[in-house]
Amino acid sequence: MKKRQNVTIKGTKDGIVLHLDDSCSYQELKKELDEKLSANQRTQTERHLTPVKVDVGNRYLTDVQREEIKDLIRQKKNLDVDDIESNVVLKVDVEKLKAENEVVTVARIIRSGQVLEVPGDLLLIGDVNPGGTVIAGGNIFIMGTLKGIAHAGVFGNDQAVIAASSMQPAQLRIHDCINRAPDKAENNEKREMECAYIDDTHQIIVDRLQVLINLRPNLNRFEGGH
Repeated sequence: MKKRQNVTIKGTKDGIVLHLDDSCSYQELKKELDEKLSANQRTQTERHLTPVKVDVGNRYLTDVQREEIKDLIRQKKNLDVDDIESNVVLKVDVEKLKAENEVVTVARIIRSGQVLEVPGDLLLIGDVNPGGTVIAGGNIFIMGTLKGIAHAGVFGNDQAVIAASSMQPAQLRIHDCINRAPDKAENNEKREMECAYIDDTHQIIVDRLQVLINLRPNLNRFEGGH
């Protein structure tokens, strides 16, 4: 009877993909992985680093086990671990992802000294007064006047936007970009129904709200519950 293979090595144009069986024991897997990589190493002539992607299927790996797999691969000559993929998602990760994609609606005025922070998108029905701050992991939509500080994409989302019925901010932040508002609006112009976003030069641009239709088509995910 042919022995079941727990480790399959497949070469691609981008490097090597290791498929690791998710039904055997972890110790069996490690032992066979070591043997297969050692045998494969003897047949390799390349001298440059080869990227390795690891697919562990439905197996859950602890952080310690992930590091053990990476170390085992890196010990082999000319192999560099690019990524370890698993179909298993922890409950805490699912809850975090859900929170970051959720729209939180708040109806209140953010006064001086107050800070409102949400993990996902923020829809604020009210004003942000001077000295007030709103922070979101995603986008910020303000149905009111923004005179304080707004920080969108706080966890690293540079595609986040800030929109307000009346845009008069003390400061705008998106991801790691900061745009300090001018001392006065030019010609005392009213800045209504505007949005802020990061452009191709990694600068915050304030423009008409309508530009978001083409710039951020993913905002349409709210349409029809998508």
